[in-house]
Amino acid sequence: MRCANTLKAAVFGLGLLGLASPALALDRKVTIVNQTGYTIVEFYGSNTGEQDWQEDILGEDMLPTGQSVVINFDDASGYCMFDFKAVFDDGDELEREGINICEVGTFTYQ
Repeated sequence: MRCANTLKAAVFGLGLLGLASPALALDRKVTIVNQTGYTIVEFYGSNTGEQDWQEDILGEDMLPTGQSVVINFDDASGYCMFDFKAVFDDGDELEREGINICEVGTFTYQ
C-alpha cells in the first residue's frame, strides 16, 4: 500500500471541538471499508446538496479491497448529511446519497 501521508492529512481533526457548539461536537469520523474485489482509486465525500464533489480525499493513495481507512469529515459546518462517491480501478463509480455521518461509524462498499 502506498504511503499513508496523504491519508493522515485527510483525517486530521480541526481541533475546534472544545470550542464548538454541541452540534459540532458530534463524531464525524467514518471508517470506509472496501470489500468489492476492486481497488478504490478515488473517494469523495460532500455535503448533501453540494453541486460538486470537491477534492479526492484519497489523493495519491488508494484503498485496496479488504482494507479500510478512517476519514474525519468534520468541516466545522456542523453538517451531518453527506454523499459519497467511490471510483474504482476498473473505471466503475458508485455514488451513495444522504449518509448521516453523525450516526454511521462504518460504511462498507461491497
